[in-house]
Amino acid sequence: MPETQLPLLGCCSPHLPTTREIADSVARHGLDGLPSPIRLGRDRTYQEIQCKSALNRTRGMPFQWTLNPYRGCTHGCHYCFARKYQTQLELGSGDDFAKVILIKVNFPTVLNQELSKISQNAQPEQTYQLVTIGTATDPYQPIEGRYQLTRQTLKTFLNHPTPVHLITKGPMVVRDKDVIVELSKYTEVTVCMSVPSVDEEGWKKLEPGTAHPLQRLRAVRALRDAGINAGVLMAPIVPGITSHPTKIERTIKAISEHGANYLGSSVMHLEGGTRKHFMKFLKTEFPHLVEGYGRLYAGKYATGTYQRQVKNILKSLRERPGSARPEIR
Repeated sequence: MPETQLPLLGCCSPHLPTTREIADSVARHGLDGLPSPIRLGRDRTYQEIQCKSALNRTRGMPFQWTLNPYRGCTHGCHYCFARKYQTQLELGSGDDFAKVILIKVNFPTVLNQELSKISQNAQPEQTYQLVTIGTATDPYQPIEGRYQLTRQTLKTFLNHPTPVHLITKGPMVVRDKDVIVELSKYTEVTVCMSVPSVDEEGWKKLEPGTAHPLQRLRAVRALRDAGINAGVLMAPIVPGITSHPTKIERTIKAISEHGANYLGSSVMHLEGGTRKHFMKFLKTEFPHLVEGYGRLYAGKYATGTYQRQVKNILKSLRERPGSARPEIR
């Protein structure tokens, strides 16, 4: 289907499949089982679906709810932990994650229904629990420009003020600064731009479908200029690729120069399908690191010794005299 024919909201299709129906069909027929694929370019396939729920309850996290209007992500970051979730849809955690995107076209409507129900039945403290948007897919990946599900989601919160935390690598978030500014009048809204490194080689190889790191930082500046609480997540720090102290220092310097209100960081972790995909990527692009990774990642997380080394690097950069740094969390 040509791009010009792509529907804006998909509301004219009353019989869209659910994620479970997609998984069952793909299990039987592979990608040929997608009932109405929309192909853009040479290697991107989109499938409109209907969701039965929008809010996902979390446990043991610093937020209580998550929202993800899409499944899969064309940013295609090789380290992305969300790759492991593709297997739930009978899709691979490798290329399928970046090339097959499910679009939950009724997402804002379902969210509005859920928030209305919570507002009517919950205790006051329950209506102000933190909701994080973008934990398992990027809410501002390119297709958002056409469907605007994230923008509609933010508008939904105007009628149900709830603390919102946005995580993205997409400069497109600047498009929605009007809604974010308005929502910030009623509740706490934070935007977290993911910029693991400003290193050119690391960016090109690790995050093939993303905007340039400096373009993302310019978006942070634009949000801050609009009065929005915006900061940067310098994560994941990828051992042997973006972890050299000089690369970390250059990244922190760039983040500071663009006015980030805060800075978070963490070392990459690997599990499930993400681990399998990343080790395959490493063997192709950085074969000299494979053996060391086998020792460093005996489990899900890098060794405690290594994580302490990175923590000490961050601490020394933060404490360096005469250097302006955002708050490191």
